[in-house]
Amino acid sequence: MRTPLLMSQQLGLLLAKQQQILTTAESCTGGGVAYWVTEVAGSSAWFDRSFVTYSNEAKQEMIGVREATLQQFGAVSEQTVEEMALGALLHSRATLAAAISGIAGPGGGSAEKPVGTVCFGFASVQGWLKIETCHFTGDREQVRQQAIEHVLQSLIQHLTLRDAQNVN
Repeated sequence: MRTPLLMSQQLGLLLAKQQQILTTAESCTGGGVAYWVTEVAGSSAWFDRSFVTYSNEAKQEMIGVREATLQQFGAVSEQTVEEMALGALLHSRATLAAAISGIAGPGGGSAEKPVGTVCFGFASVQGWLKIETCHFTGDREQVRQQAIEHVLQSLIQHLTLRDAQNVN
């Protein structure tokens, strides 16, 4: 089984090889992705910063998510995580961003967005944009852990594909 630490180590190798710098904008994971990537010695070479934007106000003030987006679609939406990812790029020196917003539970869910709903946004200065929603099961900690691992795995997959295509 691949642990978040092993995944972070692999991610760091890929980021360093491709001279990429990562930033994150995290809501429901509360900085969990940043925690794991900074567990890797030398991560300062490929990790710039994390924005923990738990409140709507933080999303607006720190990374420029529009109030209209939050009002129309909600904090847990693909539209919001797209703005989070792009905003994190704009407010950092990073070349690659991951954004996470979700409902980890135990409360806060609805019929449209049940507990376990997590939206992800990925963006790069090279123009890559990937937005998706996943539905995880389990308790609050399990949902958060699955979200963290999903981010790490998605970034590894993207960078591995870039590496295979010899793209920098």
